[in-house]
Amino acid sequence: MNLEDYLNNLIERGFLKKEEVGIDQVSALLKTASKNIKAAEKNLDIDEETCYTMAYNSMIKVARAVLFLHNLRPANGQQHKTTIEVAGKILGKEFNDLIKRFDQMRKKRNVFTYEPLIPLSEQETIQSIETAKSFYIKVKGFLSEKKFQLNIFK
Repeated sequence: MNLEDYLNNLIERGFLKKEEVGIDQVSALLKTASKNIKAAEKNLDIDEETCYTMAYNSMIKVARAVLFLHNLRPANGQQHKTTIEVAGKILGKEFNDLIKRFDQMRKKRNVFTYEPLIPLSEQETIQSIETAKSFYIKVKGFLSEKKFQLNIFK
């Protein structure tokens, strides 16, 4: 199934909706994504869960920006999962490894959010920050290659 058919299928099933999204919203998402990464790095010595969550939040914002640039918005009760899957399809095979790590982070974040006795290691936290940075940088390159003439990655 090609990308257009895949997206239309998700729209028909109610997982996505078409919506004109302003570039100001995309810009705001990307700017706060960058800030989330910086906040995660600065708080590493204080709280692993906060850092992990900030790294994850950065990635979900970047992924939402990818959807928004295609005039799409997740519309179901599984918005994070849908956002990750659709961003992965739009970004393509080159992003498979990052998308897998992103989805693992989604699951891990869900576990420690709702099961407070499940530990989160410092190494997992450090890796989450590195994954968020890689995702941000790689998506920036992808958007540049696709000729999205946007001056929003500052």
